[in-house]
Amino acid sequence: MTLRSDSNFPTATEGLTNARTRIVGNRTGFFADTVITTVRIARAVRTIVGHFVARAAAVVTPLGWVVLAAIPVSLLAGYGLGWVELVVAGFAGIVLVAVAILYLVGRNAVAITLDVAHSRVVVGQEAEGTVVVRNAGIGRTLGVTVEIPVAHGLAEIAVPSLARGAESVQRFAIPTRRRGVVAVGPARTVRADPIGLVRRELVWTGTSELFIHPRTIGIPSMSAGLVRDLEGTPTRDLSNSDIAFHALRDYQPGDERRNIHWKSTAKTGTYMVRQFEQTRRSHIVIALSLASSDYATEDEFEMAVSVAGSLGSRAIREIRDVSVVVSEKTPEFAARKIFAVRSLSTRSRERLLDELAVVDAAETAIAITDIARVAGNEVAGVSVAFLICGSAATPTELRAASTKFPAGVEVIAVVCDPDAAPKLRTAPGLSVLTIGYLEDLPKSLARVVAV
Repeated sequence: MTLRSDSNFPTATEGLTNARTRIVGNRTGFFADTVITTVRIARAVRTIVGHFVARAAAVVTPLGWVVLAAIPVSLLAGYGLGWVELVVAGFAGIVLVAVAILYLVGRNAVAITLDVAHSRVVVGQEAEGTVVVRNAGIGRTLGVTVEIPVAHGLAEIAVPSLARGAESVQRFAIPTRRRGVVAVGPARTVRADPIGLVRRELVWTGTSELFIHPRTIGIPSMSAGLVRDLEGTPTRDLSNSDIAFHALRDYQPGDERRNIHWKSTAKTGTYMVRQFEQTRRSHIVIALSLASSDYATEDEFEMAVSVAGSLGSRAIREIRDVSVVVSEKTPEFAARKIFAVRSLSTRSRERLLDELAVVDAAETAIAITDIARVAGNEVAGVSVAFLICGSAATPTELRAASTKFPAGVEVIAVVCDPDAAPKLRTAPGLSVLTIGYLEDLPKSLARVVAV
């Protein structure tokens, strides 16, 4: 094998693009190497200093930085101007910083676990978390403070000194006044000096989520008397082939021969065929308005969410085909209004209530009439449609919303108004229920079935 001489090739730095060429170009020699060495040392020093600065920034509080800045200023001004008070203040600051550093030395030999008893609760129901602190060291531990972020708040738990192998179980309350998803954790220990110059946090656990569901109520079957189902009441629609027999009629061209009733044909001398009452699997649509314009107060909206959860839970329990939709919101900088709905999960009651826990009213969400129009176009085979809104929705808007569904669909509007007595208004193709409490819903639905 023959080796080629380097003289036949360009220099190694020619055409190279890296940190060296950006600094000294294609130059070589002692001066270029000195410059590169200096830059490399400066980078290493900057990395080390940056690491310590980042560590210091993580433990030094704003008050600590003020004291650190005041120490040299006090000493220089005190010695320069001959002010003994400033010199004393400077040395006092040094003592405070030294004592604060002592509080950071060492590590608590503890093991901490965080547990939330339930992952799902109903709004207003009591919920609590548990923190277990165990001494995993070989000696007695000092007292420690455990901080646990809970939503936008903070739970502080003071754990006493623990002997070797001992543990302390502490419980804390989790607020459940509002629907939503509450993040609990992570649990962290805090070491800080009494004055507050330094603070070191150590994270021990992960974050848990607590779903706060809307309040729901048990209601009777929604489809009985409202839609023909295999277990329900017949519709007025007739069919040539189904399950429920209705009557006999004369044969017409195109009728299937298997539907001919031969005994009646023999008696009358003309072909007679069976006619059936149409049956269909009920498909329930529950449409919840998220438009702020449909509600007069926040209490109305919370009641509407509870109504949607109650109706959806009942439909899922009956293994019905159910679609729960809510208003879609138009982005803030959109050029035009978006007419769309968002479908919530109905795979299980828990999944539905999980998603209802985080819905919020918005000014940019489409109102009840537009929800009905979109749902009527996108959801096929609707049997019963529930339109849920507040007292701000007018009767004219509700009547307009009922016309957006195909003929034969039973439309029931549920108006949530805490200041109103329960009542029922009916019109062709529309029933309007007004409820003042969630508990009014079962009786109001029973009145619709009776009518």
